[in-house]
Amino acid sequence: MLPLIRRHAEYECVEANVSEAALRSALDDPPVVLTAWIATQTGEPVGYATATADFSTWSGQSFLYLDCLFVQEQCRGRGVGAQLLAAVRATAASRGMAEIQWQTPEWNEGAIRFYRREGATVLRKARFTLRTT
Repeated sequence: MLPLIRRHAEYECVEANVSEAALRSALDDPPVVLTAWIATQTGEPVGYATATADFSTWSGQSFLYLDCLFVQEQCRGRGVGAQLLAAVRATAASRGMAEIQWQTPEWNEGAIRFYRREGATVLRKARFTLRTT
């Protein structure tokens, strides 16, 4: 599988640094862990983030996949999202993960501006979904 991973990475113009040992380890013990953070103000929940551990076959390393980051509209612009993202980032770093990845709808311009202000970069890809039933 390793030669195919490298050819795939080459096809998509990215570098594949995965080692055979890292790939074997990921296949033998896949990390499926959901972590959640909740932001509160005066004891009331105003936002949350959730993430799962994932693995990149190209880099040969685990990363944190940010599934959701949401802040109630009336609390946006007050640093709540930045605090949630900082907590996610700290968790990834404490687990030895060098990267966080996520997606947001193209129409969500406010989120895109926020993520860019936080130092995130955009990977141009189309997101697909396929029903199983």
